[in-house]
Amino acid sequence: MKFIRIILLIFSLSLTSCYKENIEPLPKPVVDIFSVSEVSVSDSDQLSFNMEKEGSFILKIQDHNTGQILSKEKINLIAGNNSVKIYTKSLPVGVLYLILDDLNKNEVKRTKIIIK
Repeated sequence: MKFIRIILLIFSLSLTSCYKENIEPLPKPVVDIFSVSEVSVSDSDQLSFNMEKEGSFILKIQDHNTGQILSKEKINLIAGNNSVKIYTKSLPVGVLYLILDDLNKNEVKRTKIIIK
């Protein structure tokens, strides 16, 4: 009888020790994209930033060397924290500018982004 208890104990311990624990990856820290001088971005990254006022703005991606506008999108933002998703597959590898303009074409914010 004692032998059976020992075998059951070993069997139950082996079952619990083989349990696979799912470990979630840590999320990227939220950093205001315009508060840093440059940042590396990948496809589908969520870019966060703070706005002092709400309204419609133009988000542009500009080539660092040629000044050519590669992407331009009108976005509505709120006062406070905002985020946009960036898709980089169609962008060239290298250093680009991420620029936020108001509707009067006045630059509100700018930073360098590095596409790898």
